[in-house]
Amino acid sequence: MCLIAFAWEAHPRWRLLLAGNRDEMHARPSAALARWDDLPIIGGRDLQAGGTWLGVTDTGRCCVVTNVRDPRDPQLGVSRGMLATDYLAGAADAATHATQLLASAAAFRPFNLLTFDGRDGFYLGNRPQPRAQAITPGVHGLSNADFNTPWPKTRNLMQRVRQWIDEDGDDGFDPLFEALADERPAPDAELPQTGVGLERERLLSAAFIRGEHYGTRASTVVAIDRHGAGVIVERRYGPNGRMDGQSSLPIGGAG
Repeated sequence: MCLIAFAWEAHPRWRLLLAGNRDEMHARPSAALARWDDLPIIGGRDLQAGGTWLGVTDTGRCCVVTNVRDPRDPQLGVSRGMLATDYLAGAADAATHATQLLASAAAFRPFNLLTFDGRDGFYLGNRPQPRAQAITPGVHGLSNADFNTPWPKTRNLMQRVRQWIDEDGDDGFDPLFEALADERPAPDAELPQTGVGLERERLLSAAFIRGEHYGTRASTVVAIDRHGAGVIVERRYGPNGRMDGQSSLPIGGAG
């Protein structure tokens, strides 16, 4: 994932309400949102590495992983591709998993990880050093920087999530998908400086990236209630923002 905003224990119905975009090379093979045959995971799948960028389970667990945008980092270490899969398919709760992962986090390529279960939510990262923090109730954001780093697109999506909650947005997720489809770049004065050059900073500053070779591949909304039941909805896109389909699957509430 490259852009995420979520509400944790901040909505009268949904314990977790999450909206996010996955940006990736269009040539990288991926499978659409589905229930996996080999693991108890509901999510899209990276067919090159085998993991997922965002997934849920019927017990109400959810996990999201992003990379960290820093050209100065050599991107050495263990692939982060299986971090979400390992959490979702594992037995450890979010708090135990956070403690366990801290011991090995430095060995992975740069990552941000969000983990949720029926009781807790955690943010974990490994740059500049491994750290974990419990997620407090409220609306938070994450992109390819640090937790709650105020990049313009992250702030904007957080604001749209708050607006959806304030307007009792329980009749549908279209306003969240509209926010994820926002192609407006940030003003130059508000652009982060991550070492990729001005033109690329402008391109990457939009919530939705439309490109022939690289762009937004999926927009996803997850809603899980306090019984662990809910829904995950995915809209998929091809080169130049071509709509490639939408899927919606229930989340079971088994835990």
